Amino acid sequence: MTDTHDQIAGLLLAAGGGRRLGGRPKALLTHRGRPLVEYAVGTLRAGGCGQVVVVLGARADEVRERAALDGCAVVENPDWTRGMGSSLRVGLESLAGTGARAALVSLVDQPGIGAAAVARVVAGFRDESSLVSAAYAGVRGHPVLFGARHWAGIAAGATGDRGARAYLKAHEDAITLVECGDVAEPYDIDTEADLGHLE
Repeated sequence: MTDTHDQIAGLLLAAGGGRRLGGRPKALLTHRGRPLVEYAVGTLRAGGCGQVVVVLGARADEVRERAALDGCAVVENPDWTRGMGSSLRVGLESLAGTGARAALVSLVDQPGIGAAAVARVVAGFRDESSLVSAAYAGVRGHPVLFGARHWAGIAAGATGDRGARAYLKAHEDAITLVECGDVAEPYDIDTEADLGHLE
């Protein structure tokens, strides 16, 4: 019998150029002594994702050099400047044929969401039609788990910075919300002021 965790791939979107951070890619910001992308991969693994796909974009070669991403599938999004939607598409497409039955999507700039929240969302997986999302005081946030049956529909609508938002809105009734506000903080590292969240 296959372990459920082997069937759930962590999909880390880490392609952004950090426009509001003076062009510093978020993947390379330092948190707890290592690049943010490396920290985020560790979170996905500790939370129960059997395989991890990292989508890079801005300064991808430098990220590969500086971050220990051993054991991850690293894919590059040549259209990263078009927004998160294109990275989500590239990541989902890279999972075809891997045996993954679900993708747990997380964002590199949310270090306040740790392994405990990932594990809760992973635990909500039932089958390839699963749609599971972390919630904070009842409001949907990240990470989000997409069963494989949803991938084509999500990829078709993933444009700009919207990612899967339109798809999730259209399938709201099918989403299992998992409250994570007691174990995680869903802030983003977007501006200079937000850098205070990093350790």
